Amino acid sequence: MKRIALAVTLLVGSITCSALAQEALVVQPDTLKWGAGPPFLPTGPQSVLISGDPTKEGPYVLRLKFPAGFKIAPHMHPNDENVTVISGMFHFGIGEKFDEAKAQAVKPGGFAQAPKGVKHFAWASQETVIQLHGVGPAGFTYVNPAEDPRKK
Repeated sequence: MKRIALAVTLLVGSITCSALAQEALVVQPDTLKWGAGPPFLPTGPQSVLISGDPTKEGPYVLRLKFPAGFKIAPHMHPNDENVTVISGMFHFGIGEKFDEAKAQAVKPGGFAQAPKGVKHFAWASQETVIQLHGVGPAGFTYVNPAEDPRKK
């Protein structure tokens, strides 16, 4: 009986350990290959996928580079949106109307979060790089559908 218990313990332990084993990922900024921004944004930004796939189940990390003055109209997501500012100045506001007076400037190293379904807007007052991370599938729904570049 002790042998069976030991065998089961070792089997369960090895399954648990192998399930937890993952490959490490290290990405240096000078190796990033920036491309066009995602189709849910007007032209102008660049993007690079660091890990995962925001269109599928599971975690993802995405970076976006915005030119100075770029605005993101009020929108919402079906998942929490987590934003870390890498460089520049990103302005983040809550509401269904774009109102600069209701936004906060987020400096490099700062963080902002819009929970699932919360309407928000943003803009970059200078060239800005942000990192988005979350758990997919992610989505992007404009408050005003006429502002959606995918429908033009």
